[in-house]
Formats: sequence, C-alpha cells, structure tokens
Amino acid sequence: MTVRKGWILATAAVGAGLSFVMVLVVGVYMVAGNLANGVGQGAVGLAKGSVPAAYRTLVQKWGNLCTAINPALLAAQLYQESGFNPDAKSPAAAQGIAQFIPGTWATHGIDGDGDGDRDVWDPNDAIPSAAKYDCTLAKYVKDAPGNQTENMLAAYNAGAYAVIKYGGVPPYKETQNYVKTITTLQESFAAPVGRVRPSEQAAGAIYFAQKKLGTLYLWGGNGTPEQGGRFDCSGLTKAAYETVGVTLPRVANDQYNAGPHPGRDELLPGDLVFFSDDLTNSRAIRHVGIYVGGGYMINAPRTGAVIRFDSIDTPDYFGATRVTEDGAKALPTSV
Repeated sequence: MTVRKGWILATAAVGAGLSFVMVLVVGVYMVAGNLANGVGQGAVGLAKGSVPAAYRTLVQKWGNLCTAINPALLAAQLYQESGFNPDAKSPAAAQGIAQFIPGTWATHGIDGDGDGDRDVWDPNDAIPSAAKYDCTLAKYVKDAPGNQTENMLAAYNAGAYAVIKYGGVPPYKETQNYVKTITTLQESFAAPVGRVRPSEQAAGAIYFAQKKLGTLYLWGGNGTPEQGGRFDCSGLTKAAYETVGVTLPRVANDQYNAGPHPGRDELLPGDLVFFSDDLTNSRAIRHVGIYVGGGYMINAPRTGAVIRFDSIDTPDYFGATRVTEDGAKALPTSV
C-alpha cells in the first residue's frame, strides 16, 4: 500500500461531550534526515523494561565483557533464543535462557555467580556463559577481515572455521540472515542516544486504524470475515501495519521489540504505545495502541468496548516503539 501523502484528520468524542481534532502530517518521515539514527557510539544502555528486571543487571554487566558484544546485542541473542525463558528447551536439546546444547555447555559453561556449580538452567550462570562464549568466538576469528561483531555472530552460527576460511561472514544464507537478525534486533533493546527516525509506514497504519473506529472489540480478533471484522488490541495493530507491508508478531509483548523506543516527549503518530502492570518487564505487556498525537491513541480496549481514541497518559503506560520494517522482520516467529 502506498503511504498517503497529505493530511489525515481525525475527530472523536472523549468523555462527556469533549471533542478534539487531531491533525497528522503524513509526511513526518521527511524530517528523518535531521534526526539521529541507531544506537550510537560508546557505552550501550538497555531500553526501559526491554530486559526483565531479574536479568537486567546481569545483561548490562556481562554485555560489556569484550568489545565484540554490548548489552543490547546480548539481550537480542537471549530474546531470540528463548524469549528470556530460563526453562526453555528446544527439540534439539538446547537448554535454558541461552539455549546451550549439552556439549557446548560442557566446554563453555561457567560458574557465573560463584556458588560452586555450573547450572545451564540458572540465568546467573547461563547469561555470563553466553557472553563468555561470544567473546571466545570473537577471539577465534579476531584476525578475519570485516566487522568484529558480525564475524563473531557468524562464528556462533556457522563455526569459526567458516569465518576464517571465507575471510569474514561466509556466503551461507542462513548465517547471513542470522547476523542481520541479531544486529537489527539489538536496536530494540538499546536505549536510544538520539532522536529516533520516523517511520514511513506510520500514516498508512493510522489510516487503517481510523477506518475501524466504532468496531466492537473481540478477544483474539484478527479482523477476518468470520469474526465480523473485529479485533483485539494487538490484532488491530498487526492488521494496521500489514496494510503497509510490515508484518508484526501477533502478541503485544513481542510487538514491543519491532523497533527502537522513543521517549514520551518524542512520540510521533504511528508509534505503538504499550501498557503493563509491571513497568520493569516488556514480557508482561498486556495492551497496545497506535499513537495519533496530542496524547491520544487509537486502540481496541476491552470486551464490550469499541475501537476508539483513548489517552495514553495512564499509570500503566509502559513505553513506545517506532516500528521499522527490518525490526519487524528480525523478530523470531515464536519465543
């Protein structure tokens, strides 16, 4: 779908007789050239709540173990591997929050908390071990040409020998995709150091959501004909961005990882806004809407209500994500 170029006007009643008109400049993305990009240089912090509070200190500390990694990159790996689930187990017998297979754990697992054992199921051991393993791989391929971090990730996926043989990331599609996925995904775990570039898809997503105003909420609703075109909160945001060629995960707490996180005073129309009863953990997010400006969002609030405008400034406001196409593509299909 082509992003509309012009003005979108939205009018809605809020409360008893209070009305307002919100004006969206569809060309907001044209100012992108004036805004800072990416994570930036120097020490990398973690975005608010992006890593569960129980693991945040571990990830921040061990993510600085060597120059090939940073806390956001380590967080991206853990999320991609297990969704921060310390009890995760794959069909290939990969275990724990960092998904070590037994043979690799036997060689590279460390006693991260100094309690006298090496427990793959204990994040206090597994997270330090993941960082140590990354840094060990970086040493193996330190003389290979190219980017140190990309070569480390390629060694993680394809083995150090392949990186050395090909003088950098090897020409394997799976490995190249893995490197791009992790390096892209890290942006959603890093605290931005400058303003976040606007999304070109934002206006089209809002346009779709506006057309659904007044539609009755349906738990699990994806807007299909069988469901009467009804949505729940994340079903609406997913459908809105699909109209502009961006495929989001189905649930809100995964949608939070689809791009970098602007601050409250930096929100632009089209940003996804999130709500949670635990403001320290993005995995606990329970609601999402599409920001439209002026402190309001379009959202599908709850059973018995209709898609409508609501204020975002509530005690359970968690944060926001500026959706990017690459960020959405980098998300695992299930965690």
